[in-house]
Amino acid sequence: MKIAAPTVAVVQDTRRIKADGTYPLKLRITYQRLRKYYSIGVDLTPTLWTDVEDKTKTRRELRDIRERNGEFVTRAEKVIRGLDPFSFEAFEGLYFQSETENTRELSLRSDVAHQFNKYIAQLNQEGRAATANSYGNALASLVDHKKGLKFADITADFLKGYEKKMILAGRSITTVGIYLRALRTLINQAIDNGTLTRKDYPFGKNRYVIPSGVNIKKALTLAEVEKIFHYPAIPGSQEDKARDLWLFTYLCNGVNMKDICQLRWRNIDGDNIKFIRAKTARSTKSRQRPVVALLTETAHDVIKKWGNPDHRPDARVFPFLPDNITPQRELELTHYQIKFVNRWMKRIAQKLGIDKDVTTYFARHSFATVLKRSGAPIEFISESLGHTDLRTTENYLDSFEDDVKREYTKALLNFNKTVLAND
Repeated sequence: MKIAAPTVAVVQDTRRIKADGTYPLKLRITYQRLRKYYSIGVDLTPTLWTDVEDKTKTRRELRDIRERNGEFVTRAEKVIRGLDPFSFEAFEGLYFQSETENTRELSLRSDVAHQFNKYIAQLNQEGRAATANSYGNALASLVDHKKGLKFADITADFLKGYEKKMILAGRSITTVGIYLRALRTLINQAIDNGTLTRKDYPFGKNRYVIPSGVNIKKALTLAEVEKIFHYPAIPGSQEDKARDLWLFTYLCNGVNMKDICQLRWRNIDGDNIKFIRAKTARSTKSRQRPVVALLTETAHDVIKKWGNPDHRPDARVFPFLPDNITPQRELELTHYQIKFVNRWMKRIAQKLGIDKDVTTYFARHSFATVLKRSGAPIEFISESLGHTDLRTTENYLDSFEDDVKREYTKALLNFNKTVLAND
């Protein structure tokens, strides 16, 4: 006669009530008419347990309890399937060993630093070194605020305290926003894997709203761009190279240095250059908008002067990055080019009397702003920048210059202001 397999269930042990009016839930194993009970660390009132057992009731709290109970049952059944023959002693040895392993796994899943480091490793594996570095900075800042940080510690009050401490330490609102958006990504993952529930989510209305940095306008006037264009740099000098690369960014739809470093000869077709911005390369194809820039005579001259003599389609247009380079080294060399241009452009601006910290960032914003001031439609500017949302373009556009405002406001008093004497 075949012996029946053990059965498993989670039940409420009503033999002894606790001081708070609850009874413990226990894992019950039944085998050959013998029953043994094992604590699962959950206590419920009889009323709540009745609701849990009533499958017609589906509120979130009840679903969470049923799901957790199901996990205990599933783990016990998995241990039992590996036992032949079954004995309570063998079951307890394996079950509590796996429980210890599960407890450690749960502990790691709830540890903010551990999950950050896992995600940073994933980003590096995907070649996203810049994003990985940003997440590393966010982690260092959060751990400095609270050692041994757990996801359960992150409440709206915790986030408000973190923001206050950062601002008092002289960090910008923009930096706070960057770090907390990284944390929000990890919290969303924790909700997805069951470490947190949706009710634990600390962000949003009436909770904590991640601050947005003020959009500081960084655009030059057309007159200032003209000064840079005509700056008498010594041919072949560092100033000459930096000025040319800055103008290339300005003339080619505000292309950033990372994309300049990534350009291949296959991206150029006559007087057109077409590429996907590295910033949007991971977006879905429907969200990607290729940037198509018209190569002016000046842009062609920059390529001829500083470009790569190797014109194979897969060769880079500018020889700033070697082939077979690691993502981290690529990031370092790209940042070197940015710092190089910014350092020499700052000197050029000082010599020209331009009282602005002229950087590659200025070139992109100046491209958009000068087009706007010339009357170009915002749709054209948006397409030129590779934006998929007009609102993003609107944020790029600088306000009109003071002299332009002055001309417009003259219309407010565009009448004879002389008081006529009475006859």
